[in-house]
Amino acid sequence: TRFRNVTGVQTCALPIFVVLIADFFFEYRERFKTYQLASFGTLLAIVPILTLARAGGVRSLFGGAYVVDNYTLAMQAFFLIAAYITMLLSVDHIGEGDYYQGEYYVLLLTSTLGMMIMAGARDLITIFVALETISIPTFVLAGWRKHDSRSNEAAVKYFIIGVLSSALMLYGMSFVYGMAGTTKLLGIAAYAGTADVPVLFAIGILLTIVGFAFKVSAVPFHFWAPDTYEGAPVPVTAFLSVASKAGGFVALLNVIYFGFYPSHTSWQPVIWVLAALSMTYGNLVALRQTSVIRMLAYSSIAQGGFMLVPFAVANSSAQQSSFEAVVVYILIYGAMNLGVFACVIAAMRRTRSAEITSFGGMFKYSPILAVMTSAFLFSLAGIPPLAGWFAKFVMFRAVLDAGTPAAVILGVIAALNSVIAFFYYAGVARTIWFRDVPAEVESTPLRTPFALNAAITITGVIVIVVGVYPQLFARIGELAGATL
Repeated sequence: TRFRNVTGVQTCALPIFVVLIADFFFEYRERFKTYQLASFGTLLAIVPILTLARAGGVRSLFGGAYVVDNYTLAMQAFFLIAAYITMLLSVDHIGEGDYYQGEYYVLLLTSTLGMMIMAGARDLITIFVALETISIPTFVLAGWRKHDSRSNEAAVKYFIIGVLSSALMLYGMSFVYGMAGTTKLLGIAAYAGTADVPVLFAIGILLTIVGFAFKVSAVPFHFWAPDTYEGAPVPVTAFLSVASKAGGFVALLNVIYFGFYPSHTSWQPVIWVLAALSMTYGNLVALRQTSVIRMLAYSSIAQGGFMLVPFAVANSSAQQSSFEAVVVYILIYGAMNLGVFACVIAAMRRTRSAEITSFGGMFKYSPILAVMTSAFLFSLAGIPPLAGWFAKFVMFRAVLDAGTPAAVILGVIAALNSVIAFFYYAGVARTIWFRDVPAEVESTPLRTPFALNAAITITGVIVIVVGVYPQLFARIGELAGATL
């Protein structure tokens, strides 16, 4: 029984060792095989997750420090699929550049392993170890363009901010442990529900949340994100903006809903401010960007603000709906953002530039790519019948379920920011369809590699199917929310 409980994590860990060892025996021209091993291992790790989901039930290990339930399995499957799509984005980009391929996939898989552990973590120590397992490989991946000074600068900034956030988070966790006398989230929740909660406990909660705010690039702790996203290889940027960010949100879900929730007056005002600032600042600054990568960086900050809204409005009448809203938003956001990055990578193979103006007239040399890029952009804006509308819907439903004045005000802020976001997403689409092809860009038909086409197809199908039939992800959210 214990073996079955951790089979999904073990199956994810196995490719790490296989790729690391096999890389020693491959000649330089055979390094493509490391991608094949890594991608096959990632898909293989989904099998035990499906088996456990079919069997049902809740499994607990290490005295409740690690739990396998529907929520855990849903997020683990998401992380594996996100990692696989990132590999599809990476194979040609990494293979054609001056990069070490074997180490790249080992680091990517190691970070994914941390996310797998995070999904089931119900203990502060387990959460911290999982979060560092996610973060440390990404510090290296951010500087993978080793001959590019901007990439080196991005990695250093990301590392320094990451270390600072970890220190703050661990300091806050020490206060929480000192007051509650346990690192188990269930024990912390029992202590948080007592009548008189000491000030030090509230300080510990605040510092812990601030640490996570760095991880999810919430304003005003977002400073590293734009430079890191722009300096890192674009597939790594996609991975950071989706899988790594989702790992931070899963950690927040765990500590807040399973640990800090009874003491909502200690943390909810902080989350409310973070959500409002992230949405507003991210969208307003994104309006001024001329680089599509920096625009998507600030868009990611704003989308993180939307994901924080259900946290900020959760109360006794909206606890489960807010939890479901965050889970569903993460799943849909992952498909949308990975899809738009796949399109950007495909376009940049022709333009050799991330400037928005360089995407002018894309429909003339690649009409299908122009359609898919526009679809992902409008989905991020929340335009029906694409999946993004349902992500916004579940977020606003959580606001209405809460019904408090603070929730209504935050809902109005979110609605205004949704309108603002439409302008810069539509601005890129306008350039694609209504601007001429720049003189320095060839207008001959664009041939996109098979792996990129596969990534665009997978994410595109998800965005379209979920937009038309949202019950698919709504059911996953309900099953995840039932674990509360």
